Amino acid sequence: MKPDFSLLLVVLTGLTGLIWIIDSLFLKRRRMDRAVQKSIERPRDPVIIEYSRSLFPVLLIVLLFRSFLFEPFKIPSGSMIPTLLVGDFIVVNKFAYGLRLPVAHTKIVPMGQPERGDVVVFRYPVDPKVNFIKRLVGLPGDRISYRDKKLYINGEQLSNEIQGHYSRSEVKCATPRPDAIRFTETLDSVSHDILIHESSRDRDGQWEVPEGHYFVMGDNRDRSNDSREWGFVPEENLMGRAVGIWLNFDYTKGCGDLSRIGNGIQ
Repeated sequence: MKPDFSLLLVVLTGLTGLIWIIDSLFLKRRRMDRAVQKSIERPRDPVIIEYSRSLFPVLLIVLLFRSFLFEPFKIPSGSMIPTLLVGDFIVVNKFAYGLRLPVAHTKIVPMGQPERGDVVVFRYPVDPKVNFIKRLVGLPGDRISYRDKKLYINGEQLSNEIQGHYSRSEVKCATPRPDAIRFTETLDSVSHDILIHESSRDRDGQWEVPEGHYFVMGDNRDRSNDSREWGFVPEENLMGRAVGIWLNFDYTKGCGDLSRIGNGIQ
């Protein structure tokens, strides 16, 4: 079972904070009184209290930062190639779509709204303990069609321009199939690259996005487990918008690409 880091962080922050408060209000005074009676200049604090006093501010800052501002994620699969590669460590803007409480995921401050073309991190609807990252292509009320490896939104085909084969020399650690073809697709005002594999089966279908839900797809169109397979992403599952890459290292292949550090995500 995958550990819930947010829950663990909340528990540790609450526990260390509680110990610190109880000690400050009650226990410290008792230690000082006993020290005076025994003529001890300064009593030594118990180890658990020393650790709690030191760790609580650090844990609180980390909790607030990753819950309401930015959170790091690692890309584990190739479903977003060529935009994101296996081994990319990314930063996600957690307040882009409103501030949510950690663990409960309840929105407490509404802010921006998701837009077509956003690269979003969300809790997988089939298993909310798993985080997914895809590109948002369908808003509530949109009619989405995918046929002959082409994407249509509300009856209009998205503009895409062929860029040629996606070669291995383009990136150090990627190993794309020889039939991978790169296109530049324009989704509203967002232009981004996608991959199409000529030999893969077509995944045709039509969907109408219900209210409060979104339709997402991977940029590696024929190698992505997305809304074409399992349906829509509820609004409450959205965690934030991916905004940048701060490191790239693929542990399975033992290689990284320093040139990707600092790249924005579009």
